[in-house]
Amino acid sequence: MEETYLSDFGTILLFLIGGAIFVVIGLFTARLLRPSRPNPEKLTTYESGEEPIGNSWVQFNPRFYVVALIFIIFDVELAFLFPWATVFGRRDLIEATDGVWGWFALIEMFIFIGVLALGLAYAWVKGHLDWIKPKPVVPQSRSRIPKEVYQRVNERKYEVRK
Repeated sequence: MEETYLSDFGTILLFLIGGAIFVVIGLFTARLLRPSRPNPEKLTTYESGEEPIGNSWVQFNPRFYVVALIFIIFDVELAFLFPWATVFGRRDLIEATDGVWGWFALIEMFIFIGVLALGLAYAWVKGHLDWIKPKPVVPQSRSRIPKEVYQRVNERKYEVRK
């Protein structure tokens, strides 16, 4: 009779399945037990205790997005540096290949960091890291019509016909 054991991956899979079942049972039990009495006050939008004013589709400054992307890029860089440092620090791997593995890993990481530094330099030169952007140059009109005429047209109140 041959005994079979779960591999490490099988154990991890069992823990993941057990965790998912635990979460689903908790959510299902909460749905059965909680009261459900919706009213207009509960269904209003919550905005830090204040009444929501205006449209929710507000212009979002794209600089936040660019800064977040740059942060994620360099955060992922650190995620790649930690395993490299762990393997590069193992003397037995480096000595087993007469130092070739160590030099290969070192050069590989310098290339990786160089590519990321090049990306950072590109973002810097393009001005994506500057929080305060220079003011745009407003084009000047070459119209022969005086500015006062435009001002009078803009000040008029027009009635809407029904």
